[in-house]
Amino acid sequence: MTPEELLRLDRRHVWHPFTQAATAPEPPLIVEGRGTELIAADGSVLLDMISSWWVTLHGHAHPAIAKAVADQAARLEQVIFAGFTHAPAARLSARIAGLLPDPLNRVFFSDNGSTAVEVALKAALQCRRNQGDTTRTRFLAFDGGYHGDTVGAMSAGVSSHFFDAWRELLFPMDILPVPTTWIDDAEVEAKEAAALAALDHHLDAHGAQTVAAIIEPLVQGASGMRMHRPQWLRAVVERLKAAGVLVIFDEVMTGFGRTGEIFACLEVGIAPDFVCLSKGLTGGFLPMSLTVTTDAVHDAFLGEGFDKAFLHGHSFTANPLGCAAALASLDLLEAPECAARRAGIEAHHRAALAALTDHPRVARPRIQGTVAAFDVEAGDSGYASAVAPRLRESFTRDGLLLRPLGNVVYLLPPYCVSDAELDRATAGIRRALDTL
Repeated sequence: MTPEELLRLDRRHVWHPFTQAATAPEPPLIVEGRGTELIAADGSVLLDMISSWWVTLHGHAHPAIAKAVADQAARLEQVIFAGFTHAPAARLSARIAGLLPDPLNRVFFSDNGSTAVEVALKAALQCRRNQGDTTRTRFLAFDGGYHGDTVGAMSAGVSSHFFDAWRELLFPMDILPVPTTWIDDAEVEAKEAAALAALDHHLDAHGAQTVAAIIEPLVQGASGMRMHRPQWLRAVVERLKAAGVLVIFDEVMTGFGRTGEIFACLEVGIAPDFVCLSKGLTGGFLPMSLTVTTDAVHDAFLGEGFDKAFLHGHSFTANPLGCAAALASLDLLEAPECAARRAGIEAHHRAALAALTDHPRVARPRIQGTVAAFDVEAGDSGYASAVAPRLRESFTRDGLLLRPLGNVVYLLPPYCVSDAELDRATAGIRRALDTL
């Protein structure tokens, strides 16, 4: 079929996510990906500076991951995971447990970030019930958090205001403040002290009734790459654990090197009770997620009767192709050259943001690992900011895939990105700011 025929089919039959179809421009028809580049049917090339929604760790169509998936497909493409197992799943579970801090060593497979969060919320509640504690029924989340689009994940992310259309479906969630910060933030310590005081007050009143707390560690992604410091998060986790509250780190975006260390919990220096992983897990090749927990949580589900078992699963749980892709991606991630490149990306981000801060539209620059972001000063803010489509138009003209989060511009590139490509992105950002 011709590109025109394919786009006609798209217009007639496809419902795109996070898109207002009445006003959105026609989407580019992408036919190939290689490294940092996406090639469209008309021959144009986009430099992917957001890792295609934060999933593509090592670049598009990486040959090592492609080969691993093809080799696995020739042997075993799928098997029911209830009552069966296979080598890629066993190897991947052990590999992930070896990378996470003790005592995180029990791996539950599911399909995407939202379901990884659902697993953690459901398992936390049933864990306490199985242990005989029926008084803990409350859940705690943090302002601006975004944890996915299924009902439990939406409930945890209610304060992001992405889910106002479905408020009637959501279960109650206690929401506490996060002291978001940026480079040269003179008020960060006061904000952290106020947030800890609010947490102390809440735990004094409701700690004994709280099952679990969930947070995106160090970087809240979808709400605008909002960042907080490791020392504040350590203090939060210590208080939660002292109150008997299970701690869930949503590392769907922050995992696999995005914040500097391979996992943000290593950067923080503390182990939660659950870690939710997805996005970069398979290097961007296949949908898969993991919810990793401890022996203490896992063993609460053991018993002679089926009533204590965790009755949750998905048709493609632990799909062998996804496991093979994840193992190959981890090989690349753990190579010394990948760690060096991640450090190089962070250093480049720091220099680029320092150069951009002289622009009158740039405010609150911030960096955590390979994630760089800043706010664009505008008459409005938030995901619906009017500057977002204008910025996107300029980026597209410059051959850049950058998708602002409202008035927040961010860079989250694949690890194969070169300094020259980062320079090109920075120059394109400055040109876009100049058009406003």
